[in-house]
Amino acid sequence: MNQNTDIVQRLAARLKEARRAKGLSLDAVARLSGVSRSMVSQIERAESSPTVATLWNLTQALQVDFAGLWEARAESDIRVVQAAAAPVIADRGRDVVIRILSAPQTVGEHEIYEIRLGPGAALESAPHRTGCREDVVVLEGAVTITSGDERAALAQNDAANYAADRPHSLTAGDAAARVLMIVRDS
Repeated sequence: MNQNTDIVQRLAARLKEARRAKGLSLDAVARLSGVSRSMVSQIERAESSPTVATLWNLTQALQVDFAGLWEARAESDIRVVQAAAAPVIADRGRDVVIRILSAPQTVGEHEIYEIRLGPGAALESAPHRTGCREDVVVLEGAVTITSGDERAALAQNDAANYAADRPHSLTAGDAAARVLMIVRDS
């Protein structure tokens, strides 16, 4: 086996091991990293060598550094998401930016997001799994929450909890807004 093949296979094994250690599915890693599910699968099967950018996205989503892929280390009880390393989802021209603050292994149980909305911008969401609820704290500005047919206006420092298993949305007022959101099963 040549050295390049050996490296690709070791990398594949470590990425798969890191994903499983976090209890994440391929879909969850794809969502957190921005790397397609099929590419993650190909990398884990040593069928593809990731680019540096792809490897960076995967290591950030899995909360391991490059060196961590090559050596086993004891896991700390404190898991830190560095601000610069938190995955960010830009909502494609709708003036909404979502920063993922929760640890990858918590996807599906509870998820924590910082959401920035430009003036008048809205984050509209389809229903989540049955029983799912969202908690929101307005850190800056004001937002209107809609859950099904219900609506509530929140000012800075206000908090709300609402059903997220129906169509729901957050809409900023006339100024930009920033909220902290926790999505959880009830």
